Amino acid sequence: MAERRRNERLAALLEEAGWSRAQAASAFNRVVQESKVPDYASIGRSHITMWVGGTRPSGAAPVILCQALTRRLKRLITPEQLGFASPHTPTQGTLDWDVDPLISLTDLGRMDLDADRRKFIGGAVYSVAALALPREQWWQAMAKPPQSTPSRQQHVGRADVTMVEELTVAFSRMDQQRGGGHGRKAVVQYLRSDVASLLRGKFPNEQVRGDMFSAAGELAYLSAWMAFDNAEHAVAQRYFLLAAKLAARADSPPLVGHILRAMAHQALDLGFFKESLELSSASVEGQRYVSATPRERSLLGVVHARGLAANGQKRAAARALLRAENDLASAQDGVPEPHRTFFFSDAALAHETACTLRDSGDRPGAIRRFRQSIRTRGAAFRRTHAVTLGYLGATQINNGSVEEACATWSGLLDAMDEGIYSGRARQAVFDMRKLLSPYRHRAIPAAMELDARAVSYLTRVD
Repeated sequence: MAERRRNERLAALLEEAGWSRAQAASAFNRVVQESKVPDYASIGRSHITMWVGGTRPSGAAPVILCQALTRRLKRLITPEQLGFASPHTPTQGTLDWDVDPLISLTDLGRMDLDADRRKFIGGAVYSVAALALPREQWWQAMAKPPQSTPSRQQHVGRADVTMVEELTVAFSRMDQQRGGGHGRKAVVQYLRSDVASLLRGKFPNEQVRGDMFSAAGELAYLSAWMAFDNAEHAVAQRYFLLAAKLAARADSPPLVGHILRAMAHQALDLGFFKESLELSSASVEGQRYVSATPRERSLLGVVHARGLAANGQKRAAARALLRAENDLASAQDGVPEPHRTFFFSDAALAHETACTLRDSGDRPGAIRRFRQSIRTRGAAFRRTHAVTLGYLGATQINNGSVEEACATWSGLLDAMDEGIYSGRARQAVFDMRKLLSPYRHRAIPAAMELDARAVSYLTRVD
C-alpha cells in the first residue's frame, strides 16, 4: 500500500488564507449551503486535517474547496493548485460557452427540475473560471443564423413570441413582489417545455427567429436572476450563461449587455471584484451600450460604476454615475423600452448609486441615497425595498448610528413578514445579527428586541 504523503500545497494555501482547520471547514460548508449540495453538508475540521494529511476528498469536494479558497484569496484556485489534480475532478458541465444553447437549455432544465439530478449541475458550485468571456469572433459566429433544419416542423409566428414575452413580464412582476424563491420552478418548466419547442420550430423569417431567441433569452435571464436573488448562485450562473448564449444567437447586443450586467452584479455580491469589473466593462462596450435605450444604458452604467468603486477607482466611478444619471434623465415617457427594464426607476438608480458611494467610502452620501430609494420606491417592488432597508441599516451602524440602524432593520423584518422569499433579503437579516453582536450585552433595548425578532424570523424560515 502506497504511503500517504502530506498535501503541502493545500497546507500552504490554508496558511495563506489565515484559516484554522475549523475555519476552513466553515468556509467549505458555506459554499455547500449556498450551492444546495446535501452530500457534503457535514464536513468538519477533521476532514480538512485528513485532506492536508494526504487523504483525497471525493466527488465535488475539491471543487467546493477551490471555491471557498478562491473567495478568500480573491484569485482563481484550481484543484491542481490544491494538489488534487485528477481526471476524475468534476467538470463544469453546462458552464461551456461552446455548447449549443438548445442543448444547454434541455440539459439544464432537466437537471434543475429533477431533485436527484440537480446536485450534478456542474458540481453545483459557482465558477470564477466561467466568468471569462469568449472573444469577439465567438459573438459574431453566434449571431449568424444556424444552417441546420428544424428538428420539428412546428410553425412559430409573432403571436408565439408575444406569448413568451407576456409570460416573462408576469413572472418578472411576481419576482419583484415576492422574491426569487417564489415561482422559479414554474419559469423553468415553461422554459424547458414550451419555449424549447418553439426554439426548434420553423420560423417565417429571420426577424421572428431572432425575436423568439431574444424572448427565450429574457426568460432564461429571469430564471437566473430569481436563482441569484434566492442565493442559489451556482444554478443562477448556469442560467445567466444560457441566457447570454440565447441573446447572442438572437444577435441582440443590448440584451447581451443586460445579462452581462447581471453577471457582474452577482460576481460583485460574491466578492469577485476584478471579474465583476471585467463583466460590467464588457456590458457597456460598443453596441451593447449604444443600441440600448436610455433607461437600459443607465442600468448598465450604474452597475459599471459599482464595479469601478469596488476596485478602488473612485473618480472613474463618479464619472460613470454621472453618465448613468444623465441617461436615465433622458428617458422619456412614450419612448418604447424593453420589458426587462420596467423595474429600473429613480428609486432603483438611487439604490445602486448608494451602493457605489458606500463602496467608495462615502457613507453619509450612501445613507442619503438609500433613504431616497426607500422614499420613492413603489409598492410593486417589495423585495428590493427589503434589500435596500438591509443595506441602509448596515451602512448606518457602520457609520456609528446604532439606534437609527435598529429602526431601519425593524422595517426590514416587517417587510420580510409579508411573504418575501429572497435569499438576498434573508442574508440582510443574517448580516444584521452579525453587526448587532457587539451591542447585545450593552443593554440597548432596541438592539435586544431586534435581535430577538431576527432569531424568531430565521427560525421560521430555516
